[in-house]
Amino acid sequence: MVEAAAAAGVQRFIIDDFGWGHNPHSLPEFSAIHAQRRVGWDLAQQKARENPGFTFTGITTGNPIDWAMRKFPMMGFDSAHEAAIIYDSGTEKFTGTTLAGIGQAVVGVLLHPEETANRFVKVLSIVTSQNELLEAFQRATGRQWTVERDSAQRLMESGHRKFEGGNGMWRLELVVAQMFDEGQARCVVAPSWSESDSPLLGVAEESADEVVAKVLQV
Repeated sequence: MVEAAAAAGVQRFIIDDFGWGHNPHSLPEFSAIHAQRRVGWDLAQQKARENPGFTFTGITTGNPIDWAMRKFPMMGFDSAHEAAIIYDSGTEKFTGTTLAGIGQAVVGVLLHPEETANRFVKVLSIVTSQNELLEAFQRATGRQWTVERDSAQRLMESGHRKFEGGNGMWRLELVVAQMFDEGQARCVVAPSWSESDSPLLGVAEESADEVVAKVLQV
């Protein structure tokens, strides 16, 4: 697609990311996936060098937090049953961007072509933890949730075994495990909203209560 876009005279190409971008803290099992993506990223950089009329932007959003928590209870929150899985202490910080924030990031890139040309922008709606989200879910529902305890290490070992055995479920298990791998900060796009590109792009900073309201669709 990069070749076709450059040949067609496209001035701004949004490259395939909407994930963790160039994440040096990612688990090694994801190396092949990242290598495949980097082929497109490297080609976009090459085309931008060769043709000043062609520019690209990668949008690194981290976890699509409201969609992911609604779709994958393994992330720790089963709103249908008001049950939570808290990994380790539940304090590991991670970043997330809501679907509304992701859409705004694309709009923001197009509204700020010079500031976003030929680079990856890092966006987020929230820096949070499982404990903060659990408290927000309980406030929103007005009830205490059932809490089960697990460890990121156990999930990581399970995902590794599935990876070795060719079981496709390894992806979800390792995505969740690296997000909550305590003390590693594997899934932090930027230290804070103000230190990300969110202010430039108009992506709003959201609280745990606001994100949870979107998950519960209230």
